[in-house]
Amino acid sequence: MKIFFPYEKIRESQDEFIKDVLECVEQKKHLIAHAPTGIGKTAGVLSSLLPAILEKDKTLFFLTSRHTQHRIAIETLKEIKKKHNLNLNVADLIGKRNMCNQFGVDAMGSQFYDFCRTLVEDEECEFYENTYSNIGYSFESRNFLESNKGVFHVEEFLDIARKTRLCPYELAIIKAKNANVVVADYNYVFNANIRDAFFKKANKFLEKSVIIVDEAHNLPGRLRDMMSSILSTYILERALREAEKYEEAFAVLQMIKERFDKICSNLEDERLVGKDEFFFNEFSGIIDILEIVSDDLLNEKKRSFVKFVSEFLQVWNGEDNGFIRYIEKENIKDKVSKANFKLHYKCLDPSFLMKDAADKSMLVLMSGTLLPLEMYRDLLGIKDALLKEYENPFPVKNKLSLVVPHTTTKFTRRNEEMFKLIARKCNELCSAIPGNILLLFPSYEIMRIVNENFSAPGKSVFMEIQGMQKEEKEEMLRKFKEYKKSGAVLLGVAGANFGEGIDLPGDELNGVIIVGLPLSRPDLETRSLIKYYDERFNKGWDYGYIFPAMIKVVQGAGRCIRSETDRGVIIFLDERYSMNNYFRCFPKDYNVKITKLPEEHIRKFFEN
Repeated sequence: MKIFFPYEKIRESQDEFIKDVLECVEQKKHLIAHAPTGIGKTAGVLSSLLPAILEKDKTLFFLTSRHTQHRIAIETLKEIKKKHNLNLNVADLIGKRNMCNQFGVDAMGSQFYDFCRTLVEDEECEFYENTYSNIGYSFESRNFLESNKGVFHVEEFLDIARKTRLCPYELAIIKAKNANVVVADYNYVFNANIRDAFFKKANKFLEKSVIIVDEAHNLPGRLRDMMSSILSTYILERALREAEKYEEAFAVLQMIKERFDKICSNLEDERLVGKDEFFFNEFSGIIDILEIVSDDLLNEKKRSFVKFVSEFLQVWNGEDNGFIRYIEKENIKDKVSKANFKLHYKCLDPSFLMKDAADKSMLVLMSGTLLPLEMYRDLLGIKDALLKEYENPFPVKNKLSLVVPHTTTKFTRRNEEMFKLIARKCNELCSAIPGNILLLFPSYEIMRIVNENFSAPGKSVFMEIQGMQKEEKEEMLRKFKEYKKSGAVLLGVAGANFGEGIDLPGDELNGVIIVGLPLSRPDLETRSLIKYYDERFNKGWDYGYIFPAMIKVVQGAGRCIRSETDRGVIIFLDERYSMNNYFRCFPKDYNVKITKLPEEHIRKFFEN
């Protein structure tokens, strides 16, 4: 079968990957692929799927949760178009809010969509008005799209569109109508409300789509989040303040707040809540009252807490199977702040949102950390799929992976002495590894405690801040990279800002030390997941507790070796990594050794 490969040479593992993609196209099967960094997943999957897409007049969706992956996909498509002289039209979409020209929308959450809808309906958005005319697209829109065919990264597209006083989002949707390829976030295909609106405008159909999901290890969590909702004390109090001048809505919100407070009474931690405990007579009437007020409020300003309450009530009355409802008391550090309670409607089963796409389209799910493959097949409810683990293309001798069973962050063993021992061991390891080191912890709390006795002699120390903004993260990374010769240590949290999604190639990173196991707190949600997955797959403990932690571990470890010339040391600092429950989760190519004398191994590794 024909492929549109953009480069001169196909790598060995990449060749196998391409053949599997083509086989799945031929046999109408899905592909779930664990493909380590360096295989060339993006070039492989795009070049092998494009011929069938163009021949059968389908749309290829490349879905990713990371902006950096948008750029990689777009650059690959540019190379393919250029080399094979293809008539390729590509739409690159990020969130609608991030493409909006209106002032102040950055601070808005989900209510942006209502704000946007209201402006458009009232004909008060100049950008939208300039984009359309009475007979369809305006002359300026047609002229813009005619001049900007082909393949553009979303940032390039936004820069050009913003100079025209047109709506960049609407232009991208119009472009998507004629696009062979759409690069977008998961929401555009898997969030039913967003998909329905987007597909209708862009004239797309699942039946005529092939869907690539990049970084697919994030997909189950993202799908569960899409179907979950939270109502808090803070939101209710702000909603009451907003609604003071609306007598009927204010009375309704007071009634809701009283019911909420009753559920919270005498609560010290968390408990399950029955649907009927937060059920109201005339449920739909209450929602209608709140909707009218929230629409009025959104005309005055860009967000409404009344709208949050209304949206929560609509989902609260939803499905029971595969969901839990619970209340939790938020852990407030200072003694001055008032307690904040959160009422959750939480999804346990990501397959609910996956079903349509899996039934109607071909799927390629790929990631460098998609093990065990069977878990993703089960959790996402994907039938008739090829499950494949590809070999790491990088030289084995370039990576040293060690389990050091000196310490543990196990809850029952946490004490001052243990944390001091962890800090001492980290100091020793950081002294043994030359250059830059990433030190990852299970939580911000453990990172803070260990840091009190951590010094990393001779190296500069950077520490991740909880809730840091994208710009702050980028600035910290930039400074960290500057120390590659003298050496620095970056302290972070597994699964957070620096635990995945960053590239530190060459000598920008020589080692990763993962302290402890980033296991989820055994709270109500975690226990419910374990129980639900046990009932469905007889693998509750694995799917709900052990594997998610080990995926974060492997993601963090993967920051070290990003190319075939990179060399580095990965240390797993916890005795539990030597136990089979966890040791079995390491990918084959890690070739992990257990040792109580890591410094000797490290010295020999860097001498060679």
